[in-house]
Amino acid sequence: MQEDKIVVGLDIGTTKICVIVGTKNEYGKLEVLGMGKAVSDGVIRGIVTNIDKTVIAIEKAIAEASEQSGIEINVVNVGIAGQHIKSSVHHGSITRDVVEDEITVSDLTRLSNDIHKIVMPPGCEIIHVMPQDYIVDYEEGIKDPVGMSGVKLEADFHVITAQTNAIRNINKCVRRAGLEIENLILEPLASSMSVLSDEEKEAGVCLVDIGGGTTDIAIFHDNIIRHTAVIPFGGNIITSDIKEGCKVMQNQAELLKTKFGKAIAEEANPNEIVSIPGLRNRPPKEISIRNLANIIEARMEEIIELVHAEIITSGYASKLAGGIVITGGGSQLGYVKQLFEYMTGMDARIGYPNEHLGKSKIEAIKSPMYATTVGLVLSGFRAIDERENRYMQNQVASGKKTMKSAKKSSDFFKGLIDKTKGLLMDDFQDKGGEY
Repeated sequence: MQEDKIVVGLDIGTTKICVIVGTKNEYGKLEVLGMGKAVSDGVIRGIVTNIDKTVIAIEKAIAEASEQSGIEINVVNVGIAGQHIKSSVHHGSITRDVVEDEITVSDLTRLSNDIHKIVMPPGCEIIHVMPQDYIVDYEEGIKDPVGMSGVKLEADFHVITAQTNAIRNINKCVRRAGLEIENLILEPLASSMSVLSDEEKEAGVCLVDIGGGTTDIAIFHDNIIRHTAVIPFGGNIITSDIKEGCKVMQNQAELLKTKFGKAIAEEANPNEIVSIPGLRNRPPKEISIRNLANIIEARMEEIIELVHAEIITSGYASKLAGGIVITGGGSQLGYVKQLFEYMTGMDARIGYPNEHLGKSKIEAIKSPMYATTVGLVLSGFRAIDERENRYMQNQVASGKKTMKSAKKSSDFFKGLIDKTKGLLMDDFQDKGGEY
């Protein structure tokens, strides 16, 4: 049974492809059994552009994770991102036939299946349909209508769509690597599962996942996801700015960013200088840390402005008591939290995925870089739990029906026996039988 409960998350990112194999311990925490990662060459801004390179990278990461955990990996939960992701709100309603019966889970499923059938623009596909608030017989603001009586059931749904070609390419890569896709999950949703607490989601929070090629945004309020967006800028564009501005190689620019990068130029020491080896037979290059910080700050400000614009567009800017939670590789840049607070006027914190993690041999997993992959494993477990709950509910419902029918039949037989008894007694008395 334990074997069934092993879930694998596969994050196909712009900078790295990461695989995590996890299981739940007796306390319900996630235990990471193995992890594998590979450099991602064939992905640009979250979209697969070179299938062969991506397949090789997936195979490498899978082999590493499989070796570490000692488990053969066949089925994975895959994340999807990219600027083609769109979110919209649609209204759905159904009219129920039986008024006496209470609203069941199957009614809710029927309602969400109706939304799946709505006409999408050509080349788009629905990946998630998430209910917001339900309305039962014009009574609004119901979170969970199961068990209520009512004829008309309505709901607003948060619908997330993606480009069909982007989904096909991901499917193609995963299949060629000899794997099967269990679920396709939006990456900001996965990240939110690993770094946000229920209190934050209740209070209102904005999750900002700064990846390599994209920055993903998810806004929660009253425990419901209200808005999602993907900005086509991430850590890689900062690296290319450093490469252009300081006239250095790509890998040198990456090292400069991670080792000495600061998001606020004022915090950098103007007298501090880094020496970088020059190209062939050329003297080393000297780079001022203050200049480096100026380059990073300019680009980071742009990304934060776009994030802030998305928060304002969603209409929840004044309702986010939990402020902003920053995660992803870009959150590890020095003073990024302070820059977010300064520019948006909201509280900010760095999101680490250690809330749901049990003890693990792999320490690296606790880094914000792996928040999405940990979230993919967690959402895989959630899907299993939902399936089990659904099965149990169906069992209980069918048990109730059987009980009802059994009671009906027993009532029928009881009536028949009573009738027969009555006839026999009458007959006996007619014959003049005395006691």
